[in-house]
Amino acid sequence: MSRAPFDLVIRNACVATASDTFKADIGVLDGRISQLGVGLDRGEKEIDAAGRIVTPGGVDAHCHLDQPMAPPVRMADNFDTGTRAAACGGTTTVIPFAAQEKGQSLRAAVADYHQRADGRAHVDYAFHLIVSDPTPEVLNVELPALIAEGYTSFKIYMTYDDLKLDDGQILDVLDVARQHGAMAMVHAENADCIEWLTKRLEAAGRTAPRFHAHARPMLVEREATHRAIALSELVDVPILIVHVSGREAVEQIRWARAQGLKVFAETCPQYLFLTAEDLGMDDSYRGARCVCSPPPRDKANQEVIWNGLNDGLFTLFSSDHAPFNYEGTEGRKPGGEEVSFRHIPNGLAGIETRMALLYSEGVLGGRITLQKFVELTATNPAKAYGLHPRKGTIAIGADADLVIWDEREFVLRNTQLHHAVDHTPYEGMTLKAWPGLTLSRGEVVWDGRDFHGRAGRGQFLACGAPSLMPSRHVGRPA
Repeated sequence: MSRAPFDLVIRNACVATASDTFKADIGVLDGRISQLGVGLDRGEKEIDAAGRIVTPGGVDAHCHLDQPMAPPVRMADNFDTGTRAAACGGTTTVIPFAAQEKGQSLRAAVADYHQRADGRAHVDYAFHLIVSDPTPEVLNVELPALIAEGYTSFKIYMTYDDLKLDDGQILDVLDVARQHGAMAMVHAENADCIEWLTKRLEAAGRTAPRFHAHARPMLVEREATHRAIALSELVDVPILIVHVSGREAVEQIRWARAQGLKVFAETCPQYLFLTAEDLGMDDSYRGARCVCSPPPRDKANQEVIWNGLNDGLFTLFSSDHAPFNYEGTEGRKPGGEEVSFRHIPNGLAGIETRMALLYSEGVLGGRITLQKFVELTATNPAKAYGLHPRKGTIAIGADADLVIWDEREFVLRNTQLHHAVDHTPYEGMTLKAWPGLTLSRGEVVWDGRDFHGRAGRGQFLACGAPSLMPSRHVGRPA
C-alpha cells in the first residue's frame, strides 16, 4: 500500500483561530500543517475531533524555569519538569528568561541558560533576556549582537535590589531596543516605596506573608507604570508592562493608549482568580504559597482585569510561572525557616493551569470569546516575540502545535498536575475544561491521561522582530 499523503489527519475539527471558527480536517506532514479542508485524504494516523474545539498550542511568553537563585533558594521546575507541565496544560512553546547577574556578561548568562535547557525540553522554547547590569559593553556590543541572533526581547526591573535599574539605565536599555527593533518588558513597581513600607512594617512586627500585599499597594505599581510609560515616550519605543494586577495600573495604560502611545499590557491568572486574602487573613505562614509581585488585589480589581481582557487592553495572558516549593529548605522556607515576607521567594506555579483556567472561566464562563482566548494565549504572544506565523495559529505552513479540548467539569488538585511543585494556588477550584490532547509539531505529547514527551525533543527558537500593534479601541471608557 502506498504511503498516505499525510502523517496525521485530525478529522472533523472545530478549528478556532484569533479571527475565525470553522469546521475542517487538519492535514499534518513533517510536523507542519500542510492542508486544511473538508474530506482530506487519509493519514498514516488519524484522530477524530468531532464535537470538540481545536486551538493552536499555547505560547507562554512569560515563565521562569531553572533560573539561577541565591542559595539556598532554588526553583522547583527545570526545563524537563516545567515543559512537561506546559505540554499537559496545552502549551507547546515557552519563553523563559536568561537572567544576567550584576557583574556578569549578558552572553555568559545566555550560554549558561542554554546549558540548563539543552537535552531537557519537551516542547519548543525561546529565551527572553533579563538585563540587570547595562555596562557599555552590554549596551554597545552584547545586547545588539544578541538581538541580531534571535534574542529579541528583554525584561527590565524597577524593583528587586539584585535586578533593578535606575531611570537613566532604563533609558539606555530602551534606546537599544529602539535602535535594534527589540521588545522591552517592564516589571513596574516603585522599589523605594516598597522598601520604605517594608521597613515600617518590620519595625511594627508585621512580617507575616499577608503583609507582603501591604508593602506593595496599587500606588507603587501605578507610579512605576506611569514612569515606565514616560520613559518609553521619551525614547519613542514600544514597551510591554508585564503582570498588571489592577485598576490603578490599568488606568495609566488606558491613558497612554488613548494618546496613541505604543504601550502593551500583559496579565496573569493570579489577578483573575486570587485575592490578597489568599496571602492569609491572620499571621499564619501558609499564605507564603501565594506570595507574588505585584500581589493579588481584591474582587473588584479582578473585574477590572477581566474587562481589560475582553476589551483589548491586554495583549497577552501569561503564567509568570515562578515555581517554589512550600515545604523543604529551598523554596518558601529558605533554610527550612519561616521568614519575614521580605525574604519569601516571589512567584506562583501556573504553567500547566494557565490555559484551562482562562478557557473554563473566560470562554465557557461567557467572559471572553473563543477568538479572544486564542489571541491572548497563542497568537499575540507569538507575534509579540517574532514567532508568528510558525507558532500561535492554525494555518498552512504553521507548526502543527494543536490542542483538542475536553469540556468536562472537575475539581483541580495538585496531585493531577505534572510540575515539580508541591502545591498549586488554584487547589480545589472547579474547572470546566482541560486539554484532551496536545500535539507539538504533530507529535502527541499529552493524550488527556498520559504524558508522551521526551526530554530533548523541544527545539530552541530564534525570535524575529515583534509584529504587534495596540488595538485602537481601548481608551478610557465613556
